[in-house]
Amino acid sequence: MTAAAPGGRDILVRATSLRKAFGQTKALTDCTFELAAGEVHAIAGENGSGKSTLVKILSGVHQPDDGELEVGGEVLRGLATPRLAQQHGIVTVFQEILVAPARSVLDNIWLGAESPLRSAHRLKEKKAIASMWVERLLGAPIDLSTPMEDLSLSDRQACCIARALIRDPRVLILDEATSALDVETRDRLFEVIEEIGQKGTGVALITHRMDEIEAIGDRITVMRSGRTVETLERGSWRPRQVVALMSGTAETDAPRQAHRDAADLGPVVLRAEDLRLHRDGAPFDVDIRAGELVGLAGLEGHGQQEFLEALRGFGPAQGRVVRVTADGEAVIRNKAVAAKNRIAYVPRERGRESLFGWMSIRENFGMPTLRKDAAGGWLRPAATRRRLEDYVRRLGIVLGGPEDRITTLSGGNAQKVIIARWLASDPLIMLLNDPTRGIDINAKRDLYTLLKRLTAEGMAIVMLSSEVDEHIDLMDRVLVFREGELYREMPAEGLTRSALVSAFFGDPDEMKDDQDVIEKEEAS
Repeated sequence: MTAAAPGGRDILVRATSLRKAFGQTKALTDCTFELAAGEVHAIAGENGSGKSTLVKILSGVHQPDDGELEVGGEVLRGLATPRLAQQHGIVTVFQEILVAPARSVLDNIWLGAESPLRSAHRLKEKKAIASMWVERLLGAPIDLSTPMEDLSLSDRQACCIARALIRDPRVLILDEATSALDVETRDRLFEVIEEIGQKGTGVALITHRMDEIEAIGDRITVMRSGRTVETLERGSWRPRQVVALMSGTAETDAPRQAHRDAADLGPVVLRAEDLRLHRDGAPFDVDIRAGELVGLAGLEGHGQQEFLEALRGFGPAQGRVVRVTADGEAVIRNKAVAAKNRIAYVPRERGRESLFGWMSIRENFGMPTLRKDAAGGWLRPAATRRRLEDYVRRLGIVLGGPEDRITTLSGGNAQKVIIARWLASDPLIMLLNDPTRGIDINAKRDLYTLLKRLTAEGMAIVMLSSEVDEHIDLMDRVLVFREGELYREMPAEGLTRSALVSAFFGDPDEMKDDQDVIEKEEAS
């Protein structure tokens, strides 16, 4: 028998006490969620809160380690495949725009909807159904023979949503699917959601935009650290309250005191001028000073990665990045120029971008300093080994021996070797891309101590971090990126966790207050 929601509507999906781990990482520890027929149920949480894992369990991509899943009144241990999820009426649109670029709009919309050997629809009928949904979302018809790669980003995502709608879902999951849509297309999607909701379709909405939740959300479930924190009914919550629940702090958490004065910092050593992270983005300027630790924050994919890459002359950003010295300025046009100007970069993915698994610890460490360790065209391993021993002592690297493979090290010690590798090249500026990601708490503390020591010695460090606490505890200031633009610069003094997380979401309460003021002024 199908259970009912508090409002009397049938429950389409119910997840109870779900648990899921990937190795030592506990993605879900106690997650409970339900979706009723005809409702829009939003799911909110910081990066790493478990939202994506929940979505993938509901979509049949992952299976839970423990807990119960009920779909249409049927109790399941999990959905074994995405195909099985779709057979139960669950269709998901992900943030990643999943298309075959060279195939037509029509092919992409019907991709995977039917058996390749047998179709339930004739071509004319397929065109009519696809045209109807595309026109509803885009506001105008388009040529269905157009290659998908010729469409704008927003239109491609709209076609992915149309692909979900032609399946006539009982449960539609939108996993950050609105993030690529322009405002007009998003508003038309909301009209479609209201229409299909009246017919009983339930929509699970994962979004980082509070205005979207306020516009169409009937309920909101807040997640934190793999757990369901609270589920709130429409009209019973304020954006600031949701932010507090996501961050795990009271709404009035104590502001941080700056650990040093800006006057203690050195001169400007790196400058971004008239920088645009994407073609339509607003230009901005940023100065980085010697002895400063600058944090790059924001929701995943909102521009901080592109900014960090731009500082070393890489990526699609437009504008100028200038290395400033007492002798003059140099424009950082590429990675080689960055290295020449003593800018070091530590990438995010250690295994894929930094480590050579078949090489020894010494060989990995010595990659950037091969010329320094060569004489007469021959490498001198002893020179590299002596320098490595120095950094092993300075950074507290735990290893068996320098000739052991790099893969024998823990994640934290491997990260220390990578940082030591670039410190050995004597940089004045370090760009760190989420350096503590995936390492244990003790290794993190060691890295925090190292970063503070390096900045005290005058090095400038720009650090992208996905952990809010690192921005609160470490940084001299934090640059918050939102929707591909620099949204706010926040100094350490007075910084609170709730204020920082609220900035990730566009300060919804402040925007609401501003709108109230505007409306009052217009009325008067």
